[in-house]
Amino acid sequence: MKTLVTIGRGGTGKTSFVALMTKYLIETGNTPLLLVDADPDQNLAEMVGIDLKEEGKKTISELLVATFLEEGGTTVGIPPTERIENKIWTYGMYESNFFDFMALGTKWVEGCYCMPNAALKGALESLTKTYKYVLIDSPAGLEHLNRRITSKVDDIFDIIDPSKKSFDHVERAYHIAQEVKISFKNFYVVGGFRFPADLEEQARKALRFEFLGKIAHDNLVEEHVLAGKTLLDLPSNSPAYASAKMIMQKAGYVKR
Repeated sequence: MKTLVTIGRGGTGKTSFVALMTKYLIETGNTPLLLVDADPDQNLAEMVGIDLKEEGKKTISELLVATFLEEGGTTVGIPPTERIENKIWTYGMYESNFFDFMALGTKWVEGCYCMPNAALKGALESLTKTYKYVLIDSPAGLEHLNRRITSKVDDIFDIIDPSKKSFDHVERAYHIAQEVKISFKNFYVVGGFRFPADLEEQARKALRFEFLGKIAHDNLVEEHVLAGKTLLDLPSNSPAYASAKMIMQKAGYVKR
């Protein structure tokens, strides 16, 4: 099992890239997959064609609220993260032919993600199903690295936009990952859909990490996102999908 994590500043296109990676891995026979939406905005489900409420599924935060606030469960005794684990698999996991899906959700209590993160980490560490790949869509910023949702990662993809802050984000993210002892094999940089092609060479020279290319701007992606349609249905000649496919191949992900 390999774990892939996308990070980056807000609005760079992290979530759409995860959806495009999912499409590519499915079409190349690299399944089953586990998709984890760790972003409070919770956009990944829609981009891969899932309505959790319609499917009768809850986010980890919703399960914690139901268990410890609404039902009056106690956090004394058995660790809450262990007590919630079975509920995550039963009520929080959406299952399909090619991938399963779970979402962290919004804050459990005001200002705190501690328990939802701990519950998610516990669930990931005790996977009862064999997945070929686990894809994690991270929230914007760097705080989630300090929370260490997972301590072992194969590939980190930092999605950047054309700004100095985004370039600086790459170095900070790399150092934080090392400081909090997140074990990873590869740290890649990918240009988001707003990243101009004429900056690609500059990115390769300025950054000490491998720049895999940029996600092509695609009007069809924008139309799908605005209409709430899944990106898994994009045609094979979609510029965004074609560019994501090339990026994945450069990272070593080929047809099974």
